[in-house]
Amino acid sequence: MILDEAQRSSRANLKTMTMALRGYLKYLATQGLCQPGLDQAIPTVPQWRLSALPLYISTADVDRVVASCDVTTPIGIRDHAVLLLLARLGLRAGDVSSMCLEDIDWREGTLCVRGKGRREIRLPLPQDVGEAIIDYLREARPPAACEQIFLRAVAPHRPLASATVSSIVKLALVRAGIDNAPSRGANLLRHSAATSMLRAGATLDMIGTVLRHRSVDTTAHYAKVDIDMLLQIAQPWPGSASC
Repeated sequence: MILDEAQRSSRANLKTMTMALRGYLKYLATQGLCQPGLDQAIPTVPQWRLSALPLYISTADVDRVVASCDVTTPIGIRDHAVLLLLARLGLRAGDVSSMCLEDIDWREGTLCVRGKGRREIRLPLPQDVGEAIIDYLREARPPAACEQIFLRAVAPHRPLASATVSSIVKLALVRAGIDNAPSRGANLLRHSAATSMLRAGATLDMIGTVLRHRSVDTTAHYAKVDIDMLLQIAQPWPGSASC
């Protein structure tokens, strides 16, 4: 049963299933309803950290996602600014939803981002991102006494939730006609930004700084998709050489 389910379920779901099944068999054993030790027969599901490839889309597809917004409407203006922040700076959904006006230094052209563990970093604010935020503030933001920049378009005008930011990405993918995206949330644009920076020549240290990674191992995860770099270290195929 476990092997059959492995063909249909994700590794995480399969691991949860086997853990529950072991617990159930242990309970039955304590009640005398089955032979003790049957839980040891349930196979272990291996799951290694950072073992999968980063989920991303091409730079051309990212541009299509950003361009899919109807900037003649208030919602389209807001979503355009949100998508640019995610795509250009690799922000998390929570970074966008909690962003306040005081986080932006317009004179210096920087954005203060507060990440996990209360870490703060100032990132350069690209011109197109800054202009998109200004357009939203001037043309589309509802008049509400909120510190956060991005608000719901309909009353009550509360700050966007992180889930709403991810929904903005999901809807933009549909508008752009991208049906084969490996994921549908805000992290897709974060991973795509990191992959694009790597292929443009940025070092892993630079990418880790922008994405605010605590561990270099997390940033090194993106090296798996740098085909040009991997080709330089790939060993030739031994062909018919015997083992």
